[in-house]
Order: sequence, then C-alpha cells, then structure tokens
Amino acid sequence: MKSLEELKAIKAKMQDKVNLRTSSAQTRVVVGMATCGIAAGARPVLAAFVEGINEAGLSDNVIVTQTGCIGICQYEPVVEVFNGEDKVTYVKMTAERAKEVIEKHIKGGNVVTEYTIGENAK
Repeated sequence: MKSLEELKAIKAKMQDKVNLRTSSAQTRVVVGMATCGIAAGARPVLAAFVEGINEAGLSDNVIVTQTGCIGICQYEPVVEVFNGEDKVTYVKMTAERAKEVIEKHIKGGNVVTEYTIGENAK
C-alpha cells in the first residue's frame, strides 16, 4: 500500500464480505475452521458461502461465520446452518456443494439431505 486512499479502496471492496460475518441476520451459516476442517478443505467452502451469499443478494438475511472444532473430524469440512432454533449439519462439504446448499436450502428452504450428517452416518 502506498497511500491512505489505496487502503480505503481495499476496505470498500471488502466491506460486503465483512458484513456477511458481522450482521444480525436470521439465518446463520457456520463453517468449522479448526485444523481438521482446514486440512479437509474448509477454506474454499467458507469462501464459496461468503461469495455465494453475497452474489445471491442474501447478505441482509444470512450471516456467514466460522468456528473452531465442531467435534466430528471424520466428517470435515462441516457446515451448520441455523435458522431460528432449527439446525442442519452438512458434512464432507465442498465449494460445489456449498453452492447447491445456498440455492436449495438457504434460498429455496429445502434441506439437501444427501449432504447431511444423518445421511452420511449410515
């Protein structure tokens, strides 16, 4: 960075992504980002949720955050979607699966059951 203006431009460019992690939305997407999650590929999953929620224009209603260990390392990357008191746990997530969850579950209201822990624990 060479100037304060350049720093302000970077801040403006990234502001929408920061808002996704700090808003008071009704739906919350939590990506497990402990060492096990990161090793399994959680970084691209987190990025896919942040970008997908922003591109879909859902940032007023959906917050994307990260957490530490969720406790089910064999199923990483793990993503929990909270809507009020309801929670859905998605496992073995990928960036492509994240896009599908945004479309079908977050936008459409239909849980993608084949990616949930119940389906993968059989």
